[in-house]
Amino acid sequence: MTTKDRLARTQERGRSSLAERAALVGLLNTRPGERTWPELTALVLERGEIGSVLADLDPTELFASQEQVAARKESLAQVEQWESEELDFITVLDDRYPERVREIHQAPPFLFARGELLSDDPAVSVVGSRKASDQGLVMAASISHALVEMDVTVLAGLALGIDTAAHCAALDAGGRTVALIATGIRKEYPAANRELHHRIASEGLLLSQFWPDAHPQKHTFLMRNATMSGYGLATVVVEAGEFSGSRAQARMAVEHGRPVILTDLVVRSTEWGRAMVGRPGVTVVSSVQDVQRVVQQIRSETRRIDMALDRLVAV
Repeated sequence: MTTKDRLARTQERGRSSLAERAALVGLLNTRPGERTWPELTALVLERGEIGSVLADLDPTELFASQEQVAARKESLAQVEQWESEELDFITVLDDRYPERVREIHQAPPFLFARGELLSDDPAVSVVGSRKASDQGLVMAASISHALVEMDVTVLAGLALGIDTAAHCAALDAGGRTVALIATGIRKEYPAANRELHHRIASEGLLLSQFWPDAHPQKHTFLMRNATMSGYGLATVVVEAGEFSGSRAQARMAVEHGRPVILTDLVVRSTEWGRAMVGRPGVTVVSSVQDVQRVVQQIRSETRRIDMALDRLVAV
């Protein structure tokens, strides 16, 4: 499929029906042929529909088995329950699904949302260590304030430390912040951020790529980091350790073709930070003004590319 075809298909998307959402849940619950979620998501995106993928991978004969009937009823009941709770369940084919996330190969098959989901959110990730230094916390808050001044959304993972400082600074400055969490949308984690969790859902946006009651696990944080990289225009790593999730997000951002901004604090204090210096798309900054300058360049380049793609679709 060409870029033009993908863009045209994106324009045609609406919102999936209740039956389609139930079909996606059933597909992910049963995993026909023991296919992984990324494999199933890729098939759904390739087909541009959910029902035919389920029909091909889990075909129904004239008389469906009791297991098939029960699984389909359970999937429909799940979706209906979420609807009754007013949980915003968005499939990868819905037009409200963030387009930049859909572009990455780790795109989750669905998202749950609380708050205002924007079609083209100019977000930048501000991430770093949970056990941040005072210098790191001040730096995160200052960077968030600067992004708000530029009408840029502050994106983080609602973790303690740098993430919390970034979210709070954005809200206190009257700006927009988005939290991509590593648990289900019904969970409030970490407990210390319960109030912040609710404030972001009320004043910004809370997103989860997991079933509503999912508990945090090591792999869910890495999956969340991949989605954060996809959602944002760029990733700013304020302060991080040698084996932090922020390091993983920086690596994935490079793979996604997303710019990475490292503070000189990261470069001075970590081997991985020094190793990233000079790689394509990686910039080292030493001040908040440097961050603003780089983000402005990124936004200008993004607008130029978007205008070129719009002209392509119009042809």
